[in-house]
Amino acid sequence: MACWLYEGMLLFGVAFLSGYLFSTLSQSRNAMDNRHTLQAFLFVIFGIYFVWFWAKGQTLAMKTWHIRVVDRDGQAITQLRALSRYALSWIWFLPPLIAISPFQLTGGESAVIIIGWVIVWALLSRFHPQGQFWHDALAGTRLVSSQPLSR
Repeated sequence: MACWLYEGMLLFGVAFLSGYLFSTLSQSRNAMDNRHTLQAFLFVIFGIYFVWFWAKGQTLAMKTWHIRVVDRDGQAITQLRALSRYALSWIWFLPPLIAISPFQLTGGESAVIIIGWVIVWALLSRFHPQGQFWHDALAGTRLVSSQPLSR
């Protein structure tokens, strides 16, 4: 979970720089201008970020916490499998976002539903035989410990 939080901090920087670039190039003067296009742009940028690093074995946060993503056989994953893992990882957020979209909920109510789903989805990993998160099981990947070599 600490790796997840650290990854979020790193993604804040990626989102900030990407959002700045998008706003500059699209000449947006208001945060609500081109909002859906910006969201699609960030989805693609995050996809590039994760697919690139996962295909190399680990993101910066994963390096810090000595975690590596591999396929079922323990080999490095391909970019196609990394892309599959990225798409499937949206199961963490997409179902509650779709469920709340037709309603005019406050930010707090939306946050409770989204956080509740994330907790339920995380707890469901306890039902997987190897304790994996389901997006990893569906993508054919797994996280392994990668302790640094001692000198």
